[in-house]
Parts: sequence; structure tokens; C-alpha cells
Amino acid sequence: MADQPSDADAPRRFLFLDAGARPDGNSVGLARLAAESSLPAGAEQRWLRLSEYPLPPFQDLRHTGDGRYPEPVGHERTLLDATLEATDLVFVAPLYWYSLPTAAKLYLDYWSAWFRVPGVDFRAGMRGGTVWGVTALATGDDKAEPLIGTLRLTAEYMGMRWGGVLLGNGSRPGDVLSDERALTAAKSFFAD
Repeated sequence: MADQPSDADAPRRFLFLDAGARPDGNSVGLARLAAESSLPAGAEQRWLRLSEYPLPPFQDLRHTGDGRYPEPVGHERTLLDATLEATDLVFVAPLYWYSLPTAAKLYLDYWSAWFRVPGVDFRAGMRGGTVWGVTALATGDDKAEPLIGTLRLTAEYMGMRWGGVLLGNGSRPGDVLSDERALTAAKSFFAD
């Protein structure tokens, strides 16, 4: 993730990470509406569905040998490069058991490896960016606190800004499009 451009006219690069188990789920629908309605002028968008870039279970090698991780390849390399190229990370993640879906949590686990890949100054590359969340849930907003806390604390730990979370209510496909509160909030979610 590149540091935020110092030139206010430089385009921002938004990476939307779809972590849902269902293609085109409610979280994606809400995120697409927010992107269409409120991304800054000239902002670039890239959408990655994490299930299409599967990662093996994370292996903690910090205390093995020299604690370094091998150069990422395959899907891991794609995700690392896309992450470092973005100025804004948007976790498009439905609420699963009060937290992030497995694909999003596994992706975040890999950040621990990326700290220790020779030649990749991951923390410095992320500093100054922004973390956002777009979440559909079928319960009260307070049930999303663990998910929100994970993303907010991740941003804080990395020296990133916390953009906030856009919450929408929906369970069955398309339900979120009936949530007027979420639709109204989507129209200005990414606006400065």
C-alpha cells in the first residue's frame, strides 16, 4: 500500500476485498452502491474476491530458523502486491459469527508473514493508507462490534487511518437493497 499521495489531485487506489462465502452477496451489493455513489473523483477501483485467491492455512514461522518468510508466490503474491498498491483497503465482509469471514481473517494472518519477507517493508508500505469496512448482517448493529474492532485496531496498529464501517441489514440475497438507512449512508460513505 503506497503512502497517501501528498498531492491532493493524485488518484486514490481502492482495493475492495470481497470476503463473503456467497458471490454477489449483500455486502458486495452495498459496497458497489457506495463505490458508485461516493468514491472520490478519479479514484481507481480494484475488486478481488478472496475465495478466488485461496491461501493455505497460515504457518507461523517467526520463531523458526531466522524468522524470515519466503518470497510470496501465486495467490499470496497477487494479494500482497494488490495490498501494497492500494491507498485504501475496503473489507467487504458479511458478519459471520460476530466477526470477519474466514477468508478475510486468513488474509490478515498473512500480514504477519509479510512483515518478515526480505525486501518487503510491509509496515512502511501500509502506513498512511485507510482501512474501511462494508458489512451486511442479519442482527442488530451492536453484534458487529468484534468485526469493527478487528478492522479499527488493525488500522491503528499499522499506522493507517480508520475510515469506518458501512453497515446494512440483510440475510437473503438482495435484502440489503431494502435497508433505506444503509442505502442513504452508502451515498456518502467514501466522501471526504
